[in-house]
Amino acid sequence: MKKAINIRMDETLLTDLDSYAHELDRSRTYIIEKAVSTYFDTLDEMISDKRIDELKLGKTEVYSLEEVAQRLGLK
Repeated sequence: MKKAINIRMDETLLTDLDSYAHELDRSRTYIIEKAVSTYFDTLDEMISDKRIDELKLGKTEVYSLEEVAQRLGLK
């Protein structure tokens, strides 16, 4: 199910969006959905880098599967 959202964007960006949509005979929604979906890979990488940095700074602990199972009383 799709939900409607409202966004604000720079007029130049909107003009570019409309040009691509027209050229490809697609809707603005289609182009935006594809762009956001593609950008998720970049966001995943940014989150991974942040988590690695937190590990290096000692802000996060890492537990082995065995340690988690033991703490949860699964062994």
